[in-house]
Amino acid sequence: MKVDSHTFRNAMASFACGVTVVTARTTDGRPLGLTVSSFASVSLEPPLVLVCLDRNTSNLDSYCEGHFAVNVLREDQKDLSIRFATRRGDKWTDTAFTTWDSGVPILSGCLATLECGVEHAYDGGDHVIIVGRVQRLTASAAGQPLLYFRSAYAEIGRAV
Repeated sequence: MKVDSHTFRNAMASFACGVTVVTARTTDGRPLGLTVSSFASVSLEPPLVLVCLDRNTSNLDSYCEGHFAVNVLREDQKDLSIRFATRRGDKWTDTAFTTWDSGVPILSGCLATLECGVEHAYDGGDHVIIVGRVQRLTASAAGQPLLYFRSAYAEIGRAV
């Protein structure tokens, strides 16, 4: 059986995932950000995570070199997910953020945020797999995650 991209995409949509906004900055300091659901931990020692970005991502080099941050969105941050999923002009107007050591934008009020230094960037077909070493993080014990399932936002149901 040949696996086409449409069938593969539909099958992968059956895997519920959290929603993040990955941020970076250009060499001239402009903030960058995009909504990403392809995020995972890789290692505890050292603390490594990965994100997968489409090769057509604007300013891809800025994410693949230097630093990036993964901002794990709360269920009430759907508007941020939508804002950073579009190619609209200035995504940063009226977006609350700060910066940490690397200068990458850190979105306010997220469930967790991980500031990372790029360790590796690997070929991943039509995506680039970026592995980052977590250098600083914050996590909240309160709140629920924003989820994406079958091409729509979802909520956590009853815990099993």
